Amino acid sequence: MTNPVSGFSKLSKSQKITWLTQAYFNGNETATEVLQTYWNSNTALQKLHDDFIENTISNYYLPMGVAPNFLINNTLYTIPMVIEESSVVAAASNAAKFWLEKGGFTTQVISTIKNGQVHLNYFGNVTDMTGFFAFIKPKLVASIIAVEKNMKKRGGGLVDIKLIDTTQTLEGFFQLHCTFETLDAMGANFINTCLETFAQTFEREAKTYHLFKSANTFPEVVMSILSNYVPECLVRASVSCHVDQLAQKDVSGRVFAEKLVRAIAIAKATPRRAVTHNKGIMNGIDAVILATGNDFRAVEAGIHAYASKDGQYSSLTHAEIEDNVFKMWIELPLALGTVGGLTSLHPLVRFSFDLLQNPNAKKLMQLVAVAGLAQNFAALRSLVTTGIQKGHMKMHLMNILNGVQATDTEKQAAVVHFTTQQISHSAVIDFVEQLRA
Repeated sequence: MTNPVSGFSKLSKSQKITWLTQAYFNGNETATEVLQTYWNSNTALQKLHDDFIENTISNYYLPMGVAPNFLINNTLYTIPMVIEESSVVAAASNAAKFWLEKGGFTTQVISTIKNGQVHLNYFGNVTDMTGFFAFIKPKLVASIIAVEKNMKKRGGGLVDIKLIDTTQTLEGFFQLHCTFETLDAMGANFINTCLETFAQTFEREAKTYHLFKSANTFPEVVMSILSNYVPECLVRASVSCHVDQLAQKDVSGRVFAEKLVRAIAIAKATPRRAVTHNKGIMNGIDAVILATGNDFRAVEAGIHAYASKDGQYSSLTHAEIEDNVFKMWIELPLALGTVGGLTSLHPLVRFSFDLLQNPNAKKLMQLVAVAGLAQNFAALRSLVTTGIQKGHMKMHLMNILNGVQATDTEKQAAVVHFTTQQISHSAVIDFVEQLRA
């Protein structure tokens, strides 16, 4: 067992690595070499990466790919995707190509409001609290004039503040529910600064409010924080065509469409299927979120909460057939930014925005939603026809070969062999061993 380390954050990067190798790798220089292999030779760029987080020791690379041929609202896009899972980029590309000649994807931003709460304890008379809120609300709004000055110049800022009585859920629990428009910024820092200013103003004014003083019962601020659940920040993406255009090999368009509708109905009916169904959607969404330097954890949390909004975790996509027209769509809460954070710092994030024709936040919402819908369509198309494993294992073949350090000659032979053979980890290992024998 290693001893605790003191002052670790104050050590240089080299000193941190030396401590790690001595404490956990018995001084083995291989560990150091692995870390240093992933350092960027451009010292300025490496310093930039080092400053993104704390206690940096190296860079952790993920592949960056692109999915071309996305026709979205009659504009053609190539979408950048950062992900480690094989077949995701290929699936997105295939879906884009499939819908390219059928009108492509249509998108619509429904709303862009974000929110945060000042969480309060108050165990006194509810009418005293509501009376105080009516009195204090104008002062709360005035308290952030300086904070929201620049945001207001761009057309954003505070939308409203409401007092929410949540005492039926939790004794003594009230909230200041605050809504904001943050335009092209994700807005986390702006919202949190506003909320903390509200909290300070609220608590200060409450100390002198006559009804609280006479009852000797005062509200207490527990915490102030934005919410990553943004059901008022919504985007919708859809595809549609006549069922005859959906014909697959050995499957009529009508039958294929019915299979897709049924597959989504199953995901709506049972959370066990819905979780995997939505995970596939997030393959596409997270990959674009990462490529554009946004917070995929916040997006994940908010989207999965939205999938449960009706009381049961359910499918994020929907489908129907009406008058021989198949329609499939997705509706998502997405709080994204195209300014601030890594968007102006990380060179590959900047590349991604240039590739996407420098979208604003609304446009980025639409592109991300399309990536999720395309991924889901591709997955369901495989599931209801050939099965998911055929395509997935074909893309996974190279990972298996790399895992056994296959040579280029062995890889070429394996690709040819498994064109007609079922791919499994054991089958690939056996094939390589036979080649080497």
